[in-house]
Amino acid sequence: MTRATTKRAANGPARFGTEAATQSILRHWREAVPDDRLAHLVKDATRALLRALQMRLAEHAVSIGHWTFLRILWEKDGLTQRELSEQAGLMEPTTFSAIQAMQRLGYVTRRQQGDNRKNVYVFLTPKGRALKAKLVPLAEDVNRVAARGVAAGNIATTRRVLLAVIENLARDEAANGKARKTAKNRRVG
Repeated sequence: MTRATTKRAANGPARFGTEAATQSILRHWREAVPDDRLAHLVKDATRALLRALQMRLAEHAVSIGHWTFLRILWEKDGLTQRELSEQAGLMEPTTFSAIQAMQRLGYVTRRQQGDNRKNVYVFLTPKGRALKAKLVPLAEDVNRVAARGVAAGNIATTRRVLLAVIENLARDEAANGKARKTAKNRRVG
């Protein structure tokens, strides 16, 4: 093992972005830590997928952060900022900043409905809606590239496994999350 490989094994894989970095990551997973935790492998796969999508979105001047909210709003327009935060899995201040930027770009509008002054609803503009036809094919392309050379049965198995992981962790959170939050908030000493 070379000094660089030893360092790589100790520090984990390099970042994606270059062929050399990609080969380093693959070597890391295949040779240095072939039995490392699934969470780390999923994280690296997610990073690669997001980077591939981010490069494609950049050609249309859309950030990966805005993509997240656009996808949600394409499915259900007129959500509150809180609902958007929950669906995106982000904190409300992060959502607020992103929505403000998207409003400046002309993708969304924010407005209150009826007598309810508390909730601010986010709606796509025609410009924001039109992005769907341009951007969804880019995401589909990333999925095609990612699955290239992988048998359809293996893709189906991977989907089932990942859905089971999500379900198992959601059950664990529901069963133990409250207890863990309570323990986290207790003071020691």
